[in-house]
Amino acid sequence: MKLLVQPSDGVAPLIAAIDGARSSVEILIFRFDRRDIETALVNAVSRGVAVRALIAHTNRGGESSLRALEMRLLAEGVTVARTDDDLVRYHGKMMIIDGRDLYLMAFNLTRLDIDRSRSFAAIADDKETVHEAMKLFDADSRRVPYTPGLDTFVVSPLNARKVLSDFINGAKHQLLIYDPAVADPMMIRFLQERSKEGVEIKLLGRLFRRLPTIQVHKLFMRLHTRVMVRDGEEIFIGSQSLRTAELDARREVGLILRDAKIAARLIKTFEDDWKQSLNGKIHYEDSDAAADPIPPEKVAKRVAKAVTKALPPVTPVLEVVVRKLAKTETEVDVNPAQLEAAVKDAVKNAIQEAVSVAVEEAVKPE
Repeated sequence: MKLLVQPSDGVAPLIAAIDGARSSVEILIFRFDRRDIETALVNAVSRGVAVRALIAHTNRGGESSLRALEMRLLAEGVTVARTDDDLVRYHGKMMIIDGRDLYLMAFNLTRLDIDRSRSFAAIADDKETVHEAMKLFDADSRRVPYTPGLDTFVVSPLNARKVLSDFINGAKHQLLIYDPAVADPMMIRFLQERSKEGVEIKLLGRLFRRLPTIQVHKLFMRLHTRVMVRDGEEIFIGSQSLRTAELDARREVGLILRDAKIAARLIKTFEDDWKQSLNGKIHYEDSDAAADPIPPEKVAKRVAKAVTKALPPVTPVLEVVVRKLAKTETEVDVNPAQLEAAVKDAVKNAIQEAVSVAVEEAVKPE
């Protein structure tokens, strides 16, 4: 088990891994602008290595670059698949070399994430973890259901909420957290309960609720990682923040691991970052604008305006639906008041669910 720390470790270990591949490379891509990694993948194909790329069907503002990457890789002999569109995002990042080494990354394969951001990757070589990663890669490539088979392999939206809840609730002394957006109400409640029980909690990132028992600071540099260190021994590294969309509506991938050397390096990095963030940098209490979410009234007005503008006339649609449900073309005798109330409730519930995810997507960049 090894740890990559960005930006200090850079792109070299990833290129070296691809260059050293003998039989296969599987790579999951959400964002990508590293031509050096692309060249390494193409060179691997020329050596007879089977290279498979699974590319996200969409990301915010970068779909054209993803499609261009698909075309370039296909032209060079890489087997390319596109993720399904059944989830809000396919946001995981991982690479598997020779079916033996898993690179589970919190960063995208971009210059911004690797060269100018604090982020991490875990390199795992135990057979169970690598097998589980391969199983997920194959399932998402073929767009078939994946069933988690390992509690330490954290996959949203399938087992992430339970596994990460258990991880937080199991803390006895300390939780050190890197997270750009801790916003999920249940996770915040668990953190609050742990802190009230005497667990020291330090967060570098953002917390969408003021809790005096939890220490929060904005990192002095760009943050693009999700990491927790529990009681100085156990670690979570992954792509899922503690916010509802990333737990329940997106494909995110992470690892729970226990390794003394990795824990020590993470703790040292966190402590150094904490000190630098305190020394003249922005403190949570002094950065209300950065910490607070967009006012809900403003969001609600814009959503309501957009939805009503886009809706077709309701009456003809309702008439067709009622007749189809009744399986008749004749007049349908219904109670207007009951029907109106039922439609209002159904529309309200559908919009609430959609807006919950959409608002979280809007208030935090990917």
